[in-house]
Amino acid sequence: MRRTGILLLVFCCTGSNLHAQGSDWPQFLGPKGTSVSTEKGIIAPWPEKGLRVVWHRKLGTGYGAPSISKGKLFQLDRVVDQIAVKDQIQYFETNTARLVCLDARTGRLQWKFEYQTDFRDYFGYNNGPRSCPVVDGDRVYIYGAEGLLHCVSTEGKLLWKVDTRKDFGMIKNFFGVGSAPVVEGDLVLVNVGGSPPGSKEGLQHFADLKGNGSGVVAFDKYKGTVQYKISDELASYASPVLATIDGRRWCFMLARGGLLAFEPKSGKIDFHFPWRAEDFESVNASNPVVVGNQVLITECYGPGSALLEVKPGGYDVVWDDAKKFRKSLQCHWMTPIHHNGYVYGSSGRHTNHALLRSVEWATGKVMWSEPRLSRCSLLMVDGHFICLGEDGKLRLLKVNSEKYDEVSVTEVVRDPKTGEPILEYPCWAAPVLSNGLLYVRGDDRLVCLELIPQK
Repeated sequence: MRRTGILLLVFCCTGSNLHAQGSDWPQFLGPKGTSVSTEKGIIAPWPEKGLRVVWHRKLGTGYGAPSISKGKLFQLDRVVDQIAVKDQIQYFETNTARLVCLDARTGRLQWKFEYQTDFRDYFGYNNGPRSCPVVDGDRVYIYGAEGLLHCVSTEGKLLWKVDTRKDFGMIKNFFGVGSAPVVEGDLVLVNVGGSPPGSKEGLQHFADLKGNGSGVVAFDKYKGTVQYKISDELASYASPVLATIDGRRWCFMLARGGLLAFEPKSGKIDFHFPWRAEDFESVNASNPVVVGNQVLITECYGPGSALLEVKPGGYDVVWDDAKKFRKSLQCHWMTPIHHNGYVYGSSGRHTNHALLRSVEWATGKVMWSEPRLSRCSLLMVDGHFICLGEDGKLRLLKVNSEKYDEVSVTEVVRDPKTGEPILEYPCWAAPVLSNGLLYVRGDDRLVCLELIPQK
């Protein structure tokens, strides 16, 4: 059997007029972890054929978004190989996970870092990474589906690594590791959620798992040494969220069993707020949203959303969905976006029942609901939402708390050269915007579109 490696396709439009100014997108959901961009001058409405495709590139398997810093794009995936069988090409996942560094403006490969992985998904989804790289200065942090945490230089050199399975007893849950780390000062905070020695792996044993004090682990970002570990919580698919409230730094993590609030420098826990569906096969995957001294958490399997007002050592519940028949907001993996007293999010566990909603922050009142979009992800920029449906449809919406306000829609994103669709289900990674270029990921491809033309 001759292994030829993954097919790499890069399409670069000639005469490209790229946006020269903008901002980096170095971590999950952007500079502030809110999926909000400060860039201006987007094309609105879109041309009839949609936004111009600048380049696109074949990827291996995975569900994570890219991150961008200083003109470099970092993407984590799992290598797919090919073999010829009776004059037909068949593709298969290898045991190699890969971080690639691309030129963000052209898609050209600069370097790659690879490591071996043995992850297998319990439910038959692909076995690629679920989280996105996190860039801090000249370092990139990646957390693979199997639980291996690596720190790699922005030039592709391994600086340190940690096996959370070996060191903390991390046992993969339903879909493996899906949380991205965050950097706070000299620390890297990771949603680990390990279990005591002797804990058994497998769905039949997962309900019996207990924590071992490694719900969150803080590593020295330069050396990878453990600085502290806290909580008996098990891991979720949400990432830790950092915020400053009344001059004090906080970290909020929606773990498997509820919201954990703590001081990120010391690891001192302020409180734990239980929030999880009774269904065994349920997960928490949406990041907390922090506005002022209030924190919104949301999930889609049962209780829905809750708004807490936090203070050192405790909290007050402003409102919650737990006892409501009609839930205000039930986000699956999307993190809602707050703007001017309203929050916007994709509500619903399954594709056919998903609704895009506007909800009043202070009360939980639903302002409007829009069906037919499937589950989707939002990015807010220049008074608009970029709405990426899991089916690959792209929409431009005005930010409007009173009504669903659609400006443009692109039913199918196509290769300008061949006319073939290049953005296909499942599009579960959040959109990324950097220096006027919009990056969206589909089943097996990363696509770069021009959203803001160069002035």
